[in-house]
Amino acid sequence: MIQINQAALTDRFMRYVQVDTQSDPVSESFPTTEKQKNLSRILSEELKAMGLKDVELDAFGYVYATVPATSDKKNIPSVCFCAHVDTAPDCSGTNVKPILHKNYSGADIVLPDDATQVLRVKDCAYLETQIGGDIITASGNTLLGADDKSGVAVIMEAVQYLVSHPEIKHGDIKIVFTPDEEVGKGTAKIDMKKLGATVGYTLDGGEAGCLEDETFSADGASIVIHGVIVHPGYAKDVLINAIKIAGEILDALPKTEWSPETTEKKEGFVHPVSINGIAEKATIGFIVRDFTTAGLTAHHNRLKKIAEGIVAKYPGTSMEYIQQEQYRNMKEVLDKHPEIVTYAAEAIQRTGLAVKTESIRGGTDGSRLSYMGLPCPNIFTGMQNIHSKLEWIGVNDMMKAAETIVHLCMIWEEKS
Repeated sequence: MIQINQAALTDRFMRYVQVDTQSDPVSESFPTTEKQKNLSRILSEELKAMGLKDVELDAFGYVYATVPATSDKKNIPSVCFCAHVDTAPDCSGTNVKPILHKNYSGADIVLPDDATQVLRVKDCAYLETQIGGDIITASGNTLLGADDKSGVAVIMEAVQYLVSHPEIKHGDIKIVFTPDEEVGKGTAKIDMKKLGATVGYTLDGGEAGCLEDETFSADGASIVIHGVIVHPGYAKDVLINAIKIAGEILDALPKTEWSPETTEKKEGFVHPVSINGIAEKATIGFIVRDFTTAGLTAHHNRLKKIAEGIVAKYPGTSMEYIQQEQYRNMKEVLDKHPEIVTYAAEAIQRTGLAVKTESIRGGTDGSRLSYMGLPCPNIFTGMQNIHSKLEWIGVNDMMKAAETIVHLCMIWEEKS
């Protein structure tokens, strides 16, 4: 029977979230923030202390390590477990103060540093599954960082368990911790040869039992508007302000559909995420999401047509439409390797949980890794209300995730 050390896992997670690792979407450096390496250094040293010999922290902030095989079988695929060290730029990650709420009763939790931040079962039904267990929140001024330091902590505790139980038969287990996942650059500098894995799993999911084998396909889009500029004192009937045209384009977007706030399940969307510029030139940045590549194409065509219709009203102005591929739906790859998802489902079931196969209305490092030759579905850690001051996680969920990793290592050995 696998028994994950609850106190050690809790302590590990609470230590990790106190390290500020927010990534920066506008930075041109890699990693986008140097402070991400602070956690990478901690992880590197802890892996070395566990006795792993090939631990490496590279110049880009990636941590690589291997748990050597304990099985005599020669044909076991090397299995990778991956999590990201950075936290989202959406909410402050500085001075995170994790709070352990032991034996959660189901009552409202008022976060002490901001009494307006209240965690309630009526707003988050999944809290009911945690009654009687321990949950962890932040203090009200910051996000918690369970996305994805829960994944980091779960992998580290599973590694500790495997190292402490050499009688468990498994092949080579590869570990990689990535920076900059939250800003879409998590695999930009990854060394696949150094990683040396055959199959992979990200630990970056939500409710206990969740197994995600499908993500959005994702693009970025930029609309660059060129106005007509003259001195404003002599602008009558000549000046055409690019900023105003940008505002008109935004106002022309649908109000009741086609946006994140009006879509769900398998519906795609177009979402303006930035606007900047001056009267002469303004740029609107968008993210474009759908579960199919054809759907992405349709969204781009629709957005471009809206913008062109607005710009055409102003002779002398012009626009550029710039499309950037970000990642693609990993299901297209995973469907070619069904055993990867099947084994993960079996591992979850061995922990006593029911499997909930879901699609992610977002992406993970696994989206890119799948197209880089490492098929990589996503496994739960328990994280909830991510990217917000009300972010929380159940300790029991993290323990089940660590147990799932150990079972997966065993299953790949058994079936090879």
